[in-house]
Amino acid sequence: MTTQDHPSKSEPVVLVTGGASGIGAAISRAFVDAGFAAHVCDVSQDAIDAFLEANPAVSATCASVDNEADMGRVFDDIEAQYGRLSVLVNCAGTAGPTAGIGEMDYAAWKACLAVNLDGSMLATRGAVPLLRRNNGGAIINISSTGGLFGYPNRSPYAAAKWGLIGLTKTWAMELGKDQIRVNAICPGSVEGPRIDAVIERDAKARGLKPAQVRELYLRQTSMRCFVSAEEVAALAVFLASEGARHISGQAIAVDGHTEGLGDCFA
Repeated sequence: MTTQDHPSKSEPVVLVTGGASGIGAAISRAFVDAGFAAHVCDVSQDAIDAFLEANPAVSATCASVDNEADMGRVFDDIEAQYGRLSVLVNCAGTAGPTAGIGEMDYAAWKACLAVNLDGSMLATRGAVPLLRRNNGGAIINISSTGGLFGYPNRSPYAAAKWGLIGLTKTWAMELGKDQIRVNAICPGSVEGPRIDAVIERDAKARGLKPAQVRELYLRQTSMRCFVSAEEVAALAVFLASEGARHISGQAIAVDGHTEGLGDCFA
């Protein structure tokens, strides 16, 4: 574990899985800016090292969210460093393979579900005792507009992100009596290298140019836009705030209003 030198006893504490890069890093930074002590876990030590160099107040554990022993270490580290937890953000995820169901690789299918679903379960299971000790808190699952619509050629990703919304509503029901609120954020296409890679794979699968597929993605939203990681992070901070104290069990999109994820080139 990489630790802070002098963690404050008064700061609320957030754990962000997948928190050292991409959307997770933006969420981690936003919580620090909002006055939280932040602990991140990430599967990449290189990503952690780079993130901590730029954000030295953050603590971290290198861990794979779908590995039970790794997640046990994450919560051991949080207990040792802070002894408390106020917010969990389940952000670790993978885009999974791009293929029609007739060509889907089973190992790739299982790997996508393991990171997105098993990882969120293990992190939430570990967080609940700390959140109960805190007399409540918030769990925020990063789903996707792929969890609100069908998603051609992305079956495992859609299954995982739909599953996260089901877990969100179930956990909100289970944990509400403990004053633990559970919500899901459903980003649309988020600007950055991850969506660029998805577009490249999608274009290859369709036999199209990446620019054509990017235009398809843009046309799927009313505002003809991709969103930024910072916009997703701002909603996460709000959902953890006192202003959202009675918001639970919701799946909220940040997407410029997705009209559908059907194949306009079919």
